[in-house]
Amino acid sequence: MKILAVALALSCACAQATEYRRVDPAGSHIRFTSRQMGVPVDGAFRKFDASLAFDPEAPAAAKGQLRIDLSSVDTGIREVNEEVVGAQWFDVRRHPDARFEMHQIQSQGAGRFQVSGVLSLKGVSQPLVLNAVLKASGNQAAMEGSFVIKRLDFGIGGGAWGDVRVVANEVTVQFHLVLGP
Repeated sequence: MKILAVALALSCACAQATEYRRVDPAGSHIRFTSRQMGVPVDGAFRKFDASLAFDPEAPAAAKGQLRIDLSSVDTGIREVNEEVVGAQWFDVRRHPDARFEMHQIQSQGAGRFQVSGVLSLKGVSQPLVLNAVLKASGNQAAMEGSFVIKRLDFGIGGGAWGDVRVVANEVTVQFHLVLGP
């Protein structure tokens, strides 16, 4: 009986979840898709960082913030990259980054989580709720998902670019974040 109790105690200690405290930018990505005149335009942000404290076994205690360097936008077209950092789009001189401040994570079961927080972009802050999937492997995990924002709610794409027949209002953001202890 004593051997069984020791074995159970050891297996419980080994099965404890990892608390994730960092995001590995090299293995992670943040991408987006917008539409210009009905044609998909894909891009990514090459520079971002995060602070994190997340234990999948105690998601209610999670805290975190993701900061995206907006000047690192990459659409694959130099002229577009130069345009979108300007005043009518991201206005990186006045607003160099976007931030997501996580307020709550709720488990949805089977590695699925609902993440709530506030997205701040170009001087505007809006609540954001998104769904994410956590795939653990050893002491690392990948958290991934997507969400849609309305760019005009954040003042992105002014002037002629404000016409949603030219550039759609909805932008889909996809994320894949590699988490580590």
